[in-house]
Amino acid sequence: MSQVVIQGLLLSGLYSLIAIGFTLIFSVGRVLNLAYGAYIMLGAYCYFYITQTVGMSKPAGFALAIAVGAAAGILKYLFIVKPLKGNHVAVEISTLILAVVVQAGIVLLFNDSAKVLHPIVPGVIWVGGAAVTYNVVAATLASWLILAALYVFVRRTHTGRAMQAVSMDVKGASISGIDPDRVNLITWIISGMLGATAGVFFASYTQLNPSMWVAPLIIAVAVVIVGGIGSIVGTLIVAHIIGFMEVISTTFIAPELRGVFTMLLIIVVLVMMPRGLFGREEL
Repeated sequence: MSQVVIQGLLLSGLYSLIAIGFTLIFSVGRVLNLAYGAYIMLGAYCYFYITQTVGMSKPAGFALAIAVGAAAGILKYLFIVKPLKGNHVAVEISTLILAVVVQAGIVLLFNDSAKVLHPIVPGVIWVGGAAVTYNVVAATLASWLILAALYVFVRRTHTGRAMQAVSMDVKGASISGIDPDRVNLITWIISGMLGATAGVFFASYTQLNPSMWVAPLIIAVAVVIVGGIGSIVGTLIVAHIIGFMEVISTTFIAPELRGVFTMLLIIVVLVMMPRGLFGREEL
C-alpha cells in the first residue's frame, strides 16, 4: 500500500505539471488547445537533441527546450489563434491539425523509432519499501515548485491579476484598461514554456516517440473536463485523482488498463456533471 501511495503522489505531481499549461489556456482564452501535446513533444525532442546528440549540458537543454516552447506559443497565438478569434471551433481544429503537422515533422527529423531519454537525475532511492528513481522524484519536486511559483505569479503580480480578470470577464477587463490580446499572448507563452518543461520530465519518465503527444493531451483534457474549472488548485486536485486512479488500476487490476479508467471517469462526469466536479471558477 505504501508503494501505491508513493507512486500515486509522484505520478500526480507529473500530471499536474502536464495539465497546468493546458488549463491556463482554457481558463483565460476559453480555448481547448489541442496542440498542447505538441508543445510537450517539441520540448522533449529539443532536450534530447541538445543533450544526447549535440552533447551540451542538461541546463542548456532545458533552457533551449523552454525557449522552443515559448516560441511555439507565440507563433500559435499570433498566426492562428488571434486571426481566428471568436471562432473556437476553427481554433481547436487548427490546433489539432498543427499537432499532426508537428508529429510529421518529428518523423522527418528523427524517424519514427522510439528513443530513450537519459535520466535527468540518475539513481534509485528506497522510500517506504518502494524503489523510486531520483528522476521521478526530481520531476515531482520540480512540478510542485513550478505550480507554487505559478500560483504566486497569478495571485500576487499585476500580470497574474490581469489574467484572472480576463478569465472572469473579457469585456469587463477591457473596460478597466486591461489589454486582453496582451494577456492572451502572455498566457500562450507561459503555456508553451510549461508544456516544454513537462515534456522533458514526461519523456524521461516514459520514452520519446512521434506519437507521445497524445497521452499527455488526454491527461490535460481529462483534468479540464473532470475538474470543470480553470484554477490552479482545481488542476492539482483532479491531477491527483487521475494519478492515483492510474496507479491503483495498474497495480491491482492490469497494466494494460492504464488510462482506461481515466476515460471512463470523463464519460461519467460528462453525463452526470457536465460542469465538472467543481463547476466553473476563475484562475
